[in-house]
Amino acid sequence: MTENYQTPVSQSEHLFLAVPARWIFNTGMRRSLLFIAAVVFFARVLPAQSPEKNPIDQLIPWLLRENGDLREIPFSKVIADTTGKRVLAIDPKNGADQRVVKCISEVLDEVMKRMNAPESPVQNLARINEASSHFEDLLRELLNRAPGLRCDFPRTSEDRVQRSGYPDLRVWDTATNRIFYLDPKLYAAGSRDSSFRTFYFEPKITTNKVRDDAVHLLVGFEHEPKSAGRWTFTRWDLVDLAHFKVRLKAEFQGSNHDIYRPEAIIATSAK
Repeated sequence: MTENYQTPVSQSEHLFLAVPARWIFNTGMRRSLLFIAAVVFFARVLPAQSPEKNPIDQLIPWLLRENGDLREIPFSKVIADTTGKRVLAIDPKNGADQRVVKCISEVLDEVMKRMNAPESPVQNLARINEASSHFEDLLRELLNRAPGLRCDFPRTSEDRVQRSGYPDLRVWDTATNRIFYLDPKLYAAGSRDSSFRTFYFEPKITTNKVRDDAVHLLVGFEHEPKSAGRWTFTRWDLVDLAHFKVRLKAEFQGSNHDIYRPEAIIATSAK
């Protein structure tokens, strides 16, 4: 759970995808998950091309058409294509779904009340981004006290607990065996309509945490700027991501290890 004030959205947003190893064209491409993501998405939607044309030569012109193909991508399709799992929608006529939403809502009220209390550890933080783990921990604690619910950190495909990455929490309704993923976010008052990036998804093969057909929920906590040494949280909103649409922005990247290779350096400072 993070808050982002620095990365403005262009016409396409950051959405990070990964692909099974059998789809990777060569080992060098493993170093760029974004590039691989674009290759996979490109392969799914672009009509078949002449076999004489290099796949990379096909990919780059397609990426430039970001105004069409890379915008308004259903998040449910991203999850399905990268994890094989379905994104389930909340059914307003389903009593079990409404019971779970009511329980989560009561917990969210209590979380906001406790975070606003003078003794809350969040009040001692200089930066709101540092509050992320506190919200996750308190949500987990209180949801485990809610009748019929069990909450924990989702495990990766290697059955390891990993705090970073989407989603942050996995909620199990014991009565129906229905799974609800819950991802908390913090945002500044007045920024609800901002075009700054506040969400990204970076699935990987070994660290994939979406392992269930599940409802995907995001809870946004609004906060005022820190004043008189205090953080004040003013509201929360629980969002069903079943109809959420995302954008993909491809990015060619390299590390310092890739840049400063001995065979590539043509001059250096005097020693």
